[in-house]
Amino acid sequence: MVTSRQLHKFGGSSLANPECYRRVATILKEYSEPHDLIVVSAAGKTTNHLIAFADSLSSPHDAHAILNDIRQFQLHLINDLLDGEVAQALAAQLSDEISYLDSLTAPLDDYQRNAILAHGESWSSRIMAALLNQHGMVAIAQDARTFLRAQSGAQPEVDRAKSYPLLQEILVQNAHQRIIFTGFIAQNDAGKTVLLGRNGSDYSATIIGALAEVERVTIWSDVAGVYSADPRVVEDACLLPLLRLDEASELARLAAPVLHSRTLQPVAQSSIDLHLRCSYQPESGSTHIERILASGRGAKIITSLDDVLLLEVHFTQGHDFNRQQAQVTELLKREQLAPLAVERQEDHSRIRLAYTAEMTSEVMRILQENIADAEFYIKGGYAMIAAVGAGITKNANHCFGFYQRLKQSSLEFIDSPESELSLVAILRKTPLQPLLTILHSQLFQAHKRVALALCGKGNIGASWLKLFAEQKEVLEKRREMNFELVAIISSQEYWLDEDGIDPLQAEARFSEQAKPYEADEWLPALGQLKNYDEVIVLDVTASKKMAEQYLDIAGLGMHLISVNKVAGAASSEYYYQIKDAFSKIGRHWFYNATVGAGLPINHTVRDLRESGDEITALSGIFSGTLSWLFQQYDGMIPFNELIDQAWQQGLTEPDPRHDLDGSDVMRKLVILARESGLEIEPDQVVVESLVPDELAELSLDDFLDKGTLLDEQLSQRLAKARKEDKVLRYVARLEKTGKATVGIEALPQEHPLANLLPCDNIFAIESKWYKDNPLVIRGPGAGREVTAGAIQSDINRLSGLL
Repeated sequence: MVTSRQLHKFGGSSLANPECYRRVATILKEYSEPHDLIVVSAAGKTTNHLIAFADSLSSPHDAHAILNDIRQFQLHLINDLLDGEVAQALAAQLSDEISYLDSLTAPLDDYQRNAILAHGESWSSRIMAALLNQHGMVAIAQDARTFLRAQSGAQPEVDRAKSYPLLQEILVQNAHQRIIFTGFIAQNDAGKTVLLGRNGSDYSATIIGALAEVERVTIWSDVAGVYSADPRVVEDACLLPLLRLDEASELARLAAPVLHSRTLQPVAQSSIDLHLRCSYQPESGSTHIERILASGRGAKIITSLDDVLLLEVHFTQGHDFNRQQAQVTELLKREQLAPLAVERQEDHSRIRLAYTAEMTSEVMRILQENIADAEFYIKGGYAMIAAVGAGITKNANHCFGFYQRLKQSSLEFIDSPESELSLVAILRKTPLQPLLTILHSQLFQAHKRVALALCGKGNIGASWLKLFAEQKEVLEKRREMNFELVAIISSQEYWLDEDGIDPLQAEARFSEQAKPYEADEWLPALGQLKNYDEVIVLDVTASKKMAEQYLDIAGLGMHLISVNKVAGAASSEYYYQIKDAFSKIGRHWFYNATVGAGLPINHTVRDLRESGDEITALSGIFSGTLSWLFQQYDGMIPFNELIDQAWQQGLTEPDPRHDLDGSDVMRKLVILARESGLEIEPDQVVVESLVPDELAELSLDDFLDKGTLLDEQLSQRLAKARKEDKVLRYVARLEKTGKATVGIEALPQEHPLANLLPCDNIFAIESKWYKDNPLVIRGPGAGREVTAGAIQSDINRLSGLL
């Protein structure tokens, strides 16, 4: 008794030419045993050509020409593959059958037409059996109509009870040779040919496999199995080595060409082990369809159709809508005509059913014959994209990503079937390839693509560009993401390149690549980037206008990293409006560099509060510029000359008055206060400005020329402090009561705030946990390099949350 049989099925693409036939013979020599079963489809496009022949019988001249092409193709296969008498015998048999077909005239009934189309499979099985025998593998061709019994219908189903004993008799008679079965065809009780429908050869393979009780069925085609998307469309689609049976069935229901739902029915009802492999590259991998139903975690596959019709069923008003819909659903289920997607419109008393074009007419006929009190309409011009995978409807990220990517793409509706195995989007017809690529990247790409847009190309921007170039590869390896600089924006021009901008070439090429803008069109352009999963805007400006665009940045679904202090120290209303805008859509606003440059002060204060501590006071020297100035100011060099030196060295803002007026320190204090949980408005901070009123409105040159007024203002205070053995420092203070001050203080020389290195910042945090011994953070608080480092630190932290 023969045991452990296998069945191998080869589709038309695997038998497209003589070379393909030889490849199949090699596969069978290596992967099959003498008692195995083989199912073959018609070679290449033979079935399509036979359909064209049958359709053209009313024009004999056209029909004869098509038939002659079919004969030539089949003769080419025979003569190229086979030798001597075998080739002559098959050629003679082919000639007799072609002559018979040439004698046919229109009109044809359905069974006559079926018999014409069955020739393709017969020719394939005969050629393949002869070729295997020629290569020393004993084989016999077997027409499946001798044992497969089925009745005509929209989706003919094989009668197993009648077919089983007939097949068993054939297997006993041919126990020790390979049997080459025809696919696609069966026979009814009257001896008429019945076609098994779309992908009927695959169904033949699994139903024959089940009837023959084989151990494994391998379906060989031009692809290695099921991919995460069509590899011909999505370059980074990956082969799935394992796929759950229910997921495979859902994929088949959605008309994916690699599988058909009826192909899987015999697999589900037997112990068959099903594999999908590529006949062109047998060792390129495979997909094994598993029976396990372990819990799924989300989407595995993106599939699509670009020609979908909507069949609208309009029920008579006043009837029970739910009952009518259930009647339609049950009818379609019974006829095995489940739609791709369904939309209920109870308020309009209608449902919309999505189908492939080839299925729609049959569905329409059945509905019209069985559903009373309804009108039916077919509308074209639609496409489908679906994400398939157990657990997808419970995966919030996949659901959100699927909807977000498709909501602006002519979306008609989204259906989530009861099986919870897919999300199906019906779209008004649109180019699918870009959407598939983006969606695949959104859901599956192991390495997310993150776009960075730099706003501000001054000293800090230039330093960050250099640092980013050095750290890009390290960051990408650490986070397993791809980071690309895609835009640089100045106050009047912007350069946007979705393919990426080399950070080392950015400054040199900006003038030639940038274009002017007036209505800030760079912002929506960033929001429309197609090939990136996330966009991070880096605001390294001090611009109020830029700060006013933060809500727009959040509204476009982008993240934000700020050096700009304006928004963080704006009115509480605007500040919390921004915070809420980012939080509500799951986006992030980081601004560690707004206070202390690279020092982790914002993060530390926030972490203490969120860990249960209570901040009672904050004090320190928050300005690296003012720290440097007062560390140097001992009366030997006038204060205005020190300002000029600091300006020349790039230690100040482009206009030093922005440091000297205390507004920068005030903003930092407000930001820290809010991070510590205190409600405070900017105008509540008492600020001592170092800029005399008469210098406030001058041009920068005039200000620098008349800076002696600054020295005159401070020299007396310095002299008084020195008499008391004290030094001057520009200090910020915040108390739990909300009292906040920024200004010059005379401190003892041994005071912690008095002994700093030039440019250092110092922050003293008093809290419940640090009551008697404040937590002190000190270090460089100004300078382009440390600020650039703070930006990079925020990018690193933010990417860890993506």
